[in-house]
Amino acid sequence: MGICTSCCNGNDENESAAVITPDAEMKRQQQLEAVEKRLQNAENRGIKNPERVRRMQQKAEERDRLQEQAARRYDGSGDALKV
Repeated sequence: MGICTSCCNGNDENESAAVITPDAEMKRQQQLEAVEKRLQNAENRGIKNPERVRRMQQKAEERDRLQEQAARRYDGSGDALKV
């Protein structure tokens, strides 16, 4: 009925060379990036400012670390610190 389908066959060498599938290493890299992105999105879900939360967590960890150091230095008699 007058429809030309020769361009849809894909028999032409130039057309088949235009479709390149990624090798296994490239595909693995893309999947790894996708996983990392999903994990980051899940981690930040529901948090308005994730950078602020990270800073607060770092401050809390530093405070805890300093408290542990002070507790180790504490003499135990109640009135002096070890130097």
